[in-house]
Amino acid sequence: MTSPWKLDPEAASSAFDLLKQSSCVLMPTHQNVDADSLSSVLALKLALAQVGIRGEVLITDGEVPHSLEFLPGIEDVLIYGIDELPAYDLLLLADHSDRTRGGDFYRDDPTRTNGDIPIINIDHHVTNDHFGTVNIVQGSAASTTEILTDVLAVWGTVLTRDIAQCLLAGIYGDTLGLRTESTTARTMRTSADLVDNGGNPVPIVNALFRLKPKSSVCLWRSALRGVSWTGDLIWTELTQKVFDDCGAQRSEAEGMVNFLVGTEGSRAAAILYASPNGWRVSMRSMTEDVDVAKISAQFGGGGHPRAAGLQIEGGEDAKQQFLEKVAEMIKADPEVAEPTYVSDVVLD
Repeated sequence: MTSPWKLDPEAASSAFDLLKQSSCVLMPTHQNVDADSLSSVLALKLALAQVGIRGEVLITDGEVPHSLEFLPGIEDVLIYGIDELPAYDLLLLADHSDRTRGGDFYRDDPTRTNGDIPIINIDHHVTNDHFGTVNIVQGSAASTTEILTDVLAVWGTVLTRDIAQCLLAGIYGDTLGLRTESTTARTMRTSADLVDNGGNPVPIVNALFRLKPKSSVCLWRSALRGVSWTGDLIWTELTQKVFDDCGAQRSEAEGMVNFLVGTEGSRAAAILYASPNGWRVSMRSMTEDVDVAKISAQFGGGGHPRAAGLQIEGGEDAKQQFLEKVAEMIKADPEVAEPTYVSDVVLD
């Protein structure tokens, strides 16, 4: 059962005070941008515009995922590496589990998030280390947009149809349509309120869960052909060549690990994305006694108990050592006959 949470109105007010002093607030998405990350900053940009505050949304992956092109305000985003960065005096990091999650925006210059420029940190990851000048972190919330719905109420934001649509998309994205264990009665009430204010679940469900380009089918075919087991860990690997051959975006693989984790006999699932220096790993679990956030933390990563990520540096030996170590860590207790499943689906 997910613990109840309550917004700190003083933190929300302090964040608003900082925003009002800013000439331009930059809002980078986290790497491998998902619905919650992008919807959060798009909703914030629309909300800040109501009170004359300039906010700029920056996608740090170099491209807009096809599945998120339906979001209101998407035409105004900046793409890192393509568009020129504005002169900004405040950072708002929404849905970032730590200050390093900003993809190439961070990697090209780690000093960007070292605190010299104030940071507003709004997040729902349990591993968040409160790195901001102002921190609004609720690890029990289903999504960052669920938190933002309360934050915007403190700010007196008019909940327009477009803002409601963004906030609802973030909730649906991180709960797979209100189906994960993080979904609470509060989450459902918030979603209903957003629908009452013009949010429409139909285009969200279509874009995130139903419609897919042919390139995604090609990508999934390649990934499923490469599925392997190391102990009770089910995993597959995707290389840049596979993405190139299929003409697929990296975002098109993000739901695959949720599919794998439902395989009978698995206690955790992982997708390994090859990179020049190693692999980016996305992990999931469904059993109560396998906490992938704790596992990922041992490799410098983090996330949620059921959904987490990390980076492996090195070659094939490092990859194999990682797989074997994780398999050892998730071994079942021999005295427990059957696993206890917490949910049928999970998402980062």
